Amino acid sequence: MDIVVKGRKTEVPERFRKHVADKLNLEKIQKLDGKVMSLDVEVSKEPNPRQADRCDRVEITLRSRGPVIRAEAAASDPYAALDLAAEKLGARLRKQHDKRFSRRGARRIPASEVADHVPGAAALNAEGLTVADEEAGRVPTKKVGSLEVQGDGPLVVREKTHVASPMTLDQALYEMELVGHDFYLFVDSETKEPSVVYRRHAYDYGVIHLRTDTMVAQESAPDAGGTLGG
Repeated sequence: MDIVVKGRKTEVPERFRKHVADKLNLEKIQKLDGKVMSLDVEVSKEPNPRQADRCDRVEITLRSRGPVIRAEAAASDPYAALDLAAEKLGARLRKQHDKRFSRRGARRIPASEVADHVPGAAALNAEGLTVADEEAGRVPTKKVGSLEVQGDGPLVVREKTHVASPMTLDQALYEMELVGHDFYLFVDSETKEPSVVYRRHAYDYGVIHLRTDTMVAQESAPDAGGTLGG
């Protein structure tokens, strides 16, 4: 397995590539996860001078036959950012390794019991949608990626598409911790509906389930609402 180092809107010097190879010891990584398939390191730079202390960002993504593990960090130079991201990656790798050997057979939480185990669990339906405060058309719009943006911004748009396999809530919480995010989008293996688990306060989590409103779907159908002729 090789380490792939790439820059996003920035050049990556050969010296830094060698430092990455030394810092991310593949032998140690494979001892913790012997099914590693790829290890990607992405370096980016923030041009805003107000963020000089966090201008260099390093994101490390480890893909294996198990869940994806990701760690990212920002600092005043790429070497410091790499050190911080490597520490986070190591901690998450050890956590996954420990769970694999100490938590086999742990009870999974079915979706029907989410409210009993996860504080703040909520359900999302069509009535929960927000409405823009300002009518469209008052502010000039422009196309940014696949989005229409009102006004001048600034707006940074970054799209990612992932292949999702249905999983339990417990697995979604676990994988959210591995990638280090405050939320995780997944397909519930019991309901087959898209759901989001998110971090609230301390060790509390919330869950949002997205369900289709069949009444709304019927009303919006072209042939819906017809009457019988006499």
